[in-house]
Amino acid sequence: MIWYRPTGSEETLFRTAAAHKLPVLLKGPTGCGKTRFVRHMAEALGRPLITVACQEDLSAADLTGRFVLEGGSTVWRDGPLARAVRQGAICYLDEVVEARADVLTVIHPLTDDRRMLPLERLGEELTCPDGFLIVVSYNPGYQSVTRELKESTRQRFVSIAFDYPRPEVEAEIVVHEAGCPPEVAATLVRLGQATRTLRAHGLREGASTRLLVYAAALAQAGLPLAEACEATLVHSLSDDAELVKALRELTRSVLG
Repeated sequence: MIWYRPTGSEETLFRTAAAHKLPVLLKGPTGCGKTRFVRHMAEALGRPLITVACQEDLSAADLTGRFVLEGGSTVWRDGPLARAVRQGAICYLDEVVEARADVLTVIHPLTDDRRMLPLERLGEELTCPDGFLIVVSYNPGYQSVTRELKESTRQRFVSIAFDYPRPEVEAEIVVHEAGCPPEVAATLVRLGQATRTLRAHGLREGASTRLLVYAAALAQAGLPLAEACEATLVHSLSDDAELVKALRELTRSVLG
């Protein structure tokens, strides 16, 4: 089973949306558990999961499919979105705003009462079975203005907002994932919270829960905690010399 620590009513909300075939939008900062949550819910619902990591070169054709040359013949190959529709799977588009604009256009018919996917090159329309569900995620605090999700698109989804867990919950997650002592997890969580306050001073994002787990895992493997933090909570957060200096000083003050 995929372990996931709920932080609110997100499981109930997702189950309800899935039962009514409503598309779901997960929004929240990097490394706060959105992808783990989708994997957990797919397993809990007993549905196959197809995940697509969106990036700037991802086009609608990459999702729906294309004709390819195989053995001297031209054959059609479904993309991951078309496969998900045919299988009645959950299709998860991670960081959807990173993809090209035509990707958002192609998912629109899947997010209203039509629940269909047009395959224009085949002259075919795929009707979604009951089990199909489209889930997208994005980080509203990270993308530039030109990469924000348009309101007309956001309103097609049931939205579940994620944030970093409460300190005691985040420490519990770090202990579970890294197998470290609770006092180490508590120290790393304090440090992680402190880095998040630096967003007002130019840091694009503070330490994610994922980074805290990485730091704890390095320390649990025998690396001194200060070195583990240097490799994760300092250099993984910024290349800017002034910010690296500030993060290093912050680390020293928290670790003592």
